[in-house]
Amino acid sequence: MIILSIAALALGIIVTVALNSAERGRKIRFPAFIGAGLALVLLVISCIGVVPTGYTGILTTFGAVNSRTLDAGINFVLPWQRVVTMDNRTQRVQIETAAFSSDIQQVDLLMSVNYRIDQTTARELYRTVGQGYYDNVMFPRIQENTKAVFAGYTAESLVSQREYLSERIAENTRRDMEPYGIIIVSVSVENIDFTDAFTNAVEAKQVAAQNKLTAETEQAQKTMEEQAIAERAIIAAKAEAEQSVIAAEADLEVVKIQAEASLYAGEREAEMNKRISEALTKQLIDYYWIKQWDGKLPTTVLGESGSYILNLEE
Repeated sequence: MIILSIAALALGIIVTVALNSAERGRKIRFPAFIGAGLALVLLVISCIGVVPTGYTGILTTFGAVNSRTLDAGINFVLPWQRVVTMDNRTQRVQIETAAFSSDIQQVDLLMSVNYRIDQTTARELYRTVGQGYYDNVMFPRIQENTKAVFAGYTAESLVSQREYLSERIAENTRRDMEPYGIIIVSVSVENIDFTDAFTNAVEAKQVAAQNKLTAETEQAQKTMEEQAIAERAIIAAKAEAEQSVIAAEADLEVVKIQAEASLYAGEREAEMNKRISEALTKQLIDYYWIKQWDGKLPTTVLGESGSYILNLEE
Protein backbone atom coordinates (compact mmCIF):
# COMPACT_ATOMS: atom_id res chain seq x y z
CA MET A 1 0.00 0.00 0.00
CA ILE A 2 2.83 2.39 0.81
CA ILE A 3 4.50 1.65 -2.53
CA LEU A 4 1.24 2.38 -4.35
CA SER A 5 0.75 5.55 -2.36
CA ILE A 6 4.21 6.78 -3.27
CA ALA A 7 3.63 5.91 -6.92
CA ALA A 8 0.28 7.69 -6.83
CA LEU A 9 1.93 10.70 -5.22
CA ALA A 10 4.57 10.79 -7.95
CA LEU A 11 1.90 10.47 -10.64
CA GLY A 12 -0.10 13.23 -8.97
CA ILE A 13 2.92 15.51 -9.06
CA ILE A 14 3.38 14.83 -12.77
CA VAL A 15 -0.31 15.48 -13.48
CA THR A 16 -0.20 18.71 -11.50
CA VAL A 17 2.83 19.92 -13.43
CA ALA A 18 1.08 19.03 -16.67
CA LEU A 19 -2.08 20.91 -15.75
CA ASN A 20 -0.13 23.98 -14.75
CA SER A 21 1.64 23.90 -18.05
CA ALA A 22 -1.69 23.58 -19.86
CA GLU A 23 -3.09 26.58 -18.05
CA ARG A 24 -0.12 28.66 -19.16
CA GLY A 25 -0.85 27.68 -22.76
CA ARG A 26 2.06 25.43 -23.14
CA LYS A 27 1.79 22.41 -25.37
CA ILE A 28 2.03 19.08 -23.58
CA ARG A 29 3.66 16.14 -25.23
CA PHE A 30 1.87 13.13 -23.79
CA PRO A 31 4.44 10.43 -24.79
CA ALA A 32 7.22 12.35 -23.06
CA PHE A 33 4.91 13.09 -20.16
CA ILE A 34 3.99 9.42 -19.70
CA GLY A 35 7.61 8.26 -20.01
CA ALA A 36 8.76 10.77 -17.40
CA GLY A 37 5.98 9.66 -15.06
CA LEU A 38 6.81 6.02 -15.38
CA ALA A 39 10.48 6.71 -14.88
CA LEU A 40 9.69 8.65 -11.73
CA VAL A 41 7.47 5.86 -10.43
CA LEU A 42 10.10 3.21 -11.14
CA LEU A 43 12.72 5.36 -9.46
CA VAL A 44 10.58 5.65 -6.34
CA ILE A 45 9.83 1.92 -6.32
CA SER A 46 13.52 1.05 -6.70
CA CYS A 47 14.26 3.00 -3.53
CA ILE A 48 11.99 0.80 -1.44
CA GLY A 49 13.13 -2.53 0.07
CA VAL A 50 10.53 -4.75 1.78
CA VAL A 51 11.65 -7.32 4.37
CA PRO A 52 8.93 -9.84 5.42
CA THR A 53 8.27 -10.64 9.07
CA GLY A 54 10.64 -13.32 10.40
CA TYR A 55 13.39 -12.39 7.95
CA THR A 56 16.56 -10.33 8.10
CA GLY A 57 17.39 -8.07 5.16
CA ILE A 58 20.96 -8.20 3.87
CA LEU A 59 21.83 -5.04 2.00
CA THR A 60 24.27 -5.32 -0.93
CA THR A 61 25.78 -2.60 -3.09
CA PHE A 62 26.86 -3.78 -6.53
CA GLY A 63 27.14 -7.29 -5.05
CA ALA A 64 29.19 -6.28 -2.00
CA VAL A 65 27.61 -7.00 1.38
CA ASN A 66 27.03 -3.86 3.44
CA SER A 67 27.65 -3.75 7.16
CA ARG A 68 24.06 -2.65 7.79
CA THR A 69 21.18 -5.15 7.99
CA LEU A 70 17.50 -4.36 7.57
CA ASP A 71 14.71 -5.25 9.96
CA ALA A 72 11.29 -6.55 8.90
CA GLY A 73 9.14 -3.92 7.18
CA ILE A 74 9.67 -1.25 4.51
CA ASN A 75 13.15 0.20 4.21
CA PHE A 76 14.43 2.95 1.92
CA VAL A 77 17.52 2.04 -0.08
CA LEU A 78 19.45 3.47 -2.93
CA PRO A 79 18.40 2.42 -6.44
CA TRP A 80 21.66 0.55 -7.02
CA GLN A 81 21.34 -1.42 -3.76
CA ARG A 82 19.65 -4.83 -3.47
CA VAL A 83 17.96 -6.47 -0.45
CA VAL A 84 18.51 -10.21 0.14
CA THR A 85 16.25 -11.82 2.75
CA MET A 86 17.42 -14.51 5.19
CA ASP A 87 14.76 -16.57 6.96
CA ASN A 88 15.15 -16.43 10.77
CA ARG A 89 12.19 -18.67 11.55
CA THR A 90 12.51 -22.26 12.77
CA GLN A 91 12.61 -24.50 9.72
CA ARG A 92 12.13 -28.24 9.41
CA VAL A 93 13.74 -30.52 6.87
CA GLN A 94 13.44 -34.28 6.39
CA ILE A 95 16.53 -36.26 5.46
CA GLU A 96 16.78 -39.73 3.97
CA THR A 97 20.26 -41.15 4.33
CA ALA A 98 22.13 -44.37 5.03
CA ALA A 99 24.74 -45.47 7.58
CA PHE A 100 26.53 -48.58 8.77
CA SER A 101 26.47 -50.12 12.23
CA SER A 102 29.56 -51.33 14.07
CA ASP A 103 28.89 -54.87 12.76
CA ILE A 104 28.80 -53.58 9.16
CA GLN A 105 25.05 -53.72 8.66
CA GLN A 106 23.54 -51.12 6.33
CA VAL A 107 20.86 -48.96 7.90
CA ASP A 108 18.45 -46.73 5.95
CA LEU A 109 17.32 -43.72 7.96
CA LEU A 110 14.53 -41.18 7.91
CA MET A 111 15.40 -38.13 10.03
CA SER A 112 13.93 -34.71 10.67
CA VAL A 113 15.99 -31.67 11.69
CA ASN A 114 14.60 -28.43 13.12
CA TYR A 115 16.92 -25.43 12.84
CA ARG A 116 17.06 -21.65 12.54
CA ILE A 117 19.68 -19.02 11.87
CA ASP A 118 20.78 -16.41 14.38
CA GLN A 119 19.51 -12.99 13.33
CA THR A 120 22.63 -11.26 14.62
CA THR A 121 24.92 -13.42 12.46
CA ALA A 122 22.69 -13.72 9.38
CA ARG A 123 24.78 -11.12 7.50
CA GLU A 124 28.02 -13.01 8.15
CA LEU A 125 26.42 -16.32 7.14
CA TYR A 126 25.30 -14.83 3.85
CA ARG A 127 28.69 -13.21 3.26
CA THR A 128 30.71 -16.38 3.92
CA VAL A 129 28.33 -19.15 2.77
CA GLY A 130 25.36 -17.61 0.97
CA GLN A 131 21.71 -18.55 0.89
CA GLY A 132 22.56 -22.16 0.06
CA TYR A 133 23.99 -22.74 3.53
CA TYR A 134 21.84 -25.86 4.07
CA ASP A 135 23.20 -27.74 1.04
CA ASN A 136 26.75 -26.41 1.45
CA VAL A 137 27.24 -26.71 5.21
CA MET A 138 24.40 -28.32 7.13
CA PHE A 139 23.51 -31.41 5.11
CA PRO A 140 27.09 -32.72 4.75
CA ARG A 141 27.75 -32.31 8.50
CA ILE A 142 24.47 -33.99 9.46
CA GLN A 143 25.31 -36.94 7.24
CA GLU A 144 28.84 -37.16 8.62
CA ASN A 145 27.69 -37.02 12.27
CA THR A 146 24.93 -39.56 11.64
CA LYS A 147 27.35 -42.08 10.17
CA ALA A 148 29.84 -41.51 13.00
CA VAL A 149 27.23 -42.01 15.73
CA PHE A 150 25.65 -45.10 14.14
CA ALA A 151 29.06 -46.72 13.64
CA GLY A 152 29.44 -46.96 17.41
CA TYR A 153 26.53 -49.40 17.91
CA THR A 154 25.55 -52.82 16.69
CA ALA A 155 22.55 -53.15 14.40
CA GLU A 156 20.45 -54.86 17.07
CA SER A 157 21.08 -52.14 19.64
CA LEU A 158 20.22 -49.27 17.27
CA VAL A 159 16.45 -49.78 17.44
CA SER A 160 16.26 -49.39 21.21
CA GLN A 161 18.72 -46.44 21.18
CA ARG A 162 16.79 -44.19 18.79
CA GLU A 163 16.20 -41.32 21.23
CA TYR A 164 19.79 -41.39 22.45
CA LEU A 165 21.08 -41.51 18.87
CA SER A 166 19.01 -38.42 18.03
CA GLU A 167 20.49 -36.54 20.98
CA ARG A 168 24.05 -37.51 20.02
CA ILE A 169 23.59 -36.41 16.38
CA ALA A 170 21.98 -33.13 17.48
CA GLU A 171 24.77 -32.42 19.96
CA ASN A 172 27.55 -33.04 17.44
CA THR A 173 25.83 -31.09 14.65
CA ARG A 174 25.02 -28.23 17.02
CA ARG A 175 28.71 -27.89 17.85
CA ASP A 176 29.65 -27.90 14.15
CA MET A 177 27.03 -25.30 13.15
CA GLU A 178 27.69 -22.87 15.99
CA PRO A 179 30.49 -20.98 14.14
CA TYR A 180 28.10 -20.33 11.25
CA GLY A 181 25.33 -18.94 13.45
CA ILE A 182 23.05 -21.88 12.62
CA ILE A 183 21.13 -23.11 15.65
CA ILE A 184 20.13 -26.80 15.66
CA VAL A 185 16.88 -26.93 17.62
CA SER A 186 16.36 -30.71 17.52
CA VAL A 187 17.11 -33.88 15.58
CA SER A 188 14.74 -36.82 15.47
CA VAL A 189 15.51 -40.26 14.04
CA GLU A 190 12.01 -41.17 12.86
CA ASN A 191 12.63 -44.53 11.24
CA ILE A 192 15.42 -47.12 11.08
CA ASP A 193 15.19 -49.72 8.35
CA PHE A 194 17.52 -52.69 7.82
CA THR A 195 18.09 -54.97 4.86
CA ASP A 196 15.64 -57.86 4.36
CA ALA A 197 18.35 -60.44 5.06
CA PHE A 198 19.25 -58.86 8.38
CA THR A 199 15.59 -58.42 9.36
CA ASN A 200 14.88 -62.09 8.63
CA ALA A 201 17.95 -63.13 10.62
CA VAL A 202 16.86 -61.03 13.59
CA GLU A 203 13.34 -62.46 13.46
CA ALA A 204 14.72 -66.01 13.31
CA LYS A 205 16.98 -65.26 16.26
CA GLN A 206 14.09 -63.81 18.23
CA VAL A 207 11.95 -66.88 17.47
CA ALA A 208 14.78 -69.19 18.55
CA ALA A 209 15.31 -67.16 21.70
CA GLN A 210 11.58 -67.26 22.46
CA ASN A 211 11.47 -71.02 21.93
CA LYS A 212 14.51 -71.45 24.15
CA LEU A 213 12.94 -69.28 26.82
CA THR A 214 9.71 -71.30 26.61
CA ALA A 215 11.62 -74.59 26.94
CA GLU A 216 13.65 -73.23 29.84
CA THR A 217 10.49 -72.00 31.52
CA GLU A 218 8.78 -75.37 31.11
CA GLN A 219 11.88 -77.20 32.39
CA ALA A 220 12.16 -74.85 35.32
CA GLN A 221 8.46 -75.39 36.10
CA LYS A 222 8.91 -79.17 35.93
CA THR A 223 12.02 -78.98 38.12
CA MET A 224 10.16 -76.83 40.62
CA GLU A 225 7.29 -79.31 40.72
CA GLU A 226 9.69 -82.24 41.22
CA GLN A 227 11.52 -80.35 43.91
CA ALA A 228 8.24 -79.53 45.58
CA ILE A 229 7.23 -83.23 45.54
CA ALA A 230 10.63 -84.25 46.91
CA GLU A 231 10.48 -81.57 49.58
CA ARG A 232 6.98 -82.70 50.59
CA ALA A 233 8.22 -86.31 50.82
CA ILE A 234 11.17 -85.21 52.92
CA ILE A 235 8.93 -83.15 55.15
CA ALA A 236 6.52 -86.10 55.55
CA ALA A 237 9.41 -88.49 56.33
CA LYS A 238 10.84 -86.05 58.84
CA ALA A 239 7.44 -85.59 60.42
CA GLU A 240 6.93 -89.35 60.67
CA ALA A 241 10.43 -89.84 62.10
CA GLU A 242 9.91 -87.05 64.57
CA GLN A 243 6.56 -88.54 65.52
CA SER A 244 8.20 -91.95 66.09
CA VAL A 245 10.93 -90.34 68.17
CA ILE A 246 8.35 -88.45 70.19
CA ALA A 247 6.33 -91.66 70.74
CA ALA A 248 9.48 -93.61 71.71
CA GLU A 249 10.56 -90.88 74.04
CA ALA A 250 7.08 -90.83 75.53
CA ASP A 251 7.14 -94.65 76.05
CA LEU A 252 10.60 -94.40 77.55
CA GLU A 253 9.42 -91.66 79.83
CA VAL A 254 6.46 -93.81 80.90
CA VAL A 255 8.75 -96.78 81.60
CA LYS A 256 11.09 -94.51 83.48
CA ILE A 257 8.27 -93.10 85.50
CA GLN A 258 6.91 -96.57 86.21
CA ALA A 259 10.37 -97.80 87.21
CA GLU A 260 10.83 -94.82 89.40
CA ALA A 261 7.38 -95.44 90.89
CA SER A 262 8.19 -99.10 91.52
CA LEU A 263 11.52 -98.19 93.00
CA TYR A 264 9.88 -95.61 95.14
CA ALA A 265 7.20 -98.09 96.22
CA GLY A 266 9.84 -100.72 97.05
CA GLU A 267 11.93 -98.24 98.93
CA ARG A 268 8.90 -97.06 100.76
CA GLU A 269 7.86 -100.61 101.66
CA ALA A 270 11.37 -101.43 102.76
CA GLU A 271 11.46 -98.31 104.82
CA MET A 272 8.16 -99.23 106.39
CA ASN A 273 9.34 -102.74 107.06
CA LYS A 274 12.49 -101.37 108.55
CA ARG A 275 10.58 -99.07 110.78
CA ILE A 276 8.18 -101.87 111.77
CA SER A 277 11.12 -104.16 112.44
CA GLU A 278 12.75 -101.54 114.58
CA ALA A 279 9.51 -100.93 116.41
CA LEU A 280 8.85 -104.59 117.16
CA THR A 281 10.02 -105.62 120.64
CA LYS A 282 9.67 -108.93 122.41
CA GLN A 283 7.04 -107.48 124.69
CA LEU A 284 5.10 -106.08 121.68
CA ILE A 285 5.29 -109.40 119.91
CA ASP A 286 4.11 -111.20 122.99
CA TYR A 287 1.34 -108.68 123.31
CA TYR A 288 0.10 -109.26 119.77
CA TRP A 289 0.53 -113.02 120.21
CA ILE A 290 -1.54 -113.01 123.38
CA LYS A 291 -4.06 -110.70 121.74
CA GLN A 292 -4.47 -113.02 118.82
CA TRP A 293 -4.50 -116.25 121.02
CA ASP A 294 -7.86 -117.99 121.10
CA GLY A 295 -7.24 -119.57 124.54
CA LYS A 296 -6.37 -122.99 123.22
CA LEU A 297 -3.06 -124.64 123.84
CA PRO A 298 -1.13 -125.92 120.89
CA THR A 299 -1.52 -129.56 120.09
CA THR A 300 1.94 -129.95 118.65
CA VAL A 301 5.28 -128.50 119.36
CA LEU A 302 8.59 -128.70 117.61
CA GLY A 303 11.58 -130.19 119.20
CA GLU A 304 14.50 -128.06 120.10
CA SER A 305 16.36 -129.00 116.98
CA GLY A 306 13.18 -128.74 114.87
CA SER A 307 13.71 -132.25 113.60
CA TYR A 308 10.63 -133.80 115.13
CA ILE A 309 7.08 -132.94 116.23
CA LEU A 310 5.43 -133.93 119.50
CA ASN A 311 1.72 -134.60 119.59
CA LEU A 312 0.46 -133.30 122.86
CA GLU A 313 -3.06 -134.79 122.47
CA GLU A 314 -1.94 -138.37 122.97
